Amino acid sequence: MKQCVLGIVPSKVTVLLLSLLLTACATGPADRQVTIATATGNGQEFPGAICSVSTNSRSWNVTTPVTLEIPASGDLRIVCNKAGYRTSELRMPPIGQGGGGSSMGVGVGGGSGNVGMGLGFSLPIGSSGSGYPPRIRVTMSPQ
Repeated sequence: MKQCVLGIVPSKVTVLLLSLLLTACATGPADRQVTIATATGNGQEFPGAICSVSTNSRSWNVTTPVTLEIPASGDLRIVCNKAGYRTSELRMPPIGQGGGGSSMGVGVGGGSGNVGMGLGFSLPIGSSGSGYPPRIRVTMSPQ
């Protein structure tokens, strides 16, 4: 009986490990949607500011509010202008830069009586855990 059980465990473990590895490989780095809005100092949002949005790899000229697909590549820089308001600039590093994201542990164990043994490993989840918040509000002061 023990040979039968031991013969089944490796195949189940192999299937589990293979499916987890394939899932981890399927979740590569992706651009993240970020909505950029402009607001007064009291938080009242207003449309129509002309903004230059840039990272190390891309740049956009937009009118607020806008939603962009932004890759996490260095600091996000946003400079906004609107008649009647002072020019505002915002710089933001990617959230979680250098963090490595979350991780998931999987373990397999066996034994009888008071004796046990185990095998475990950890897989990172996500690309690097970095990106920008889903909504960014640039505060602009009236002139």
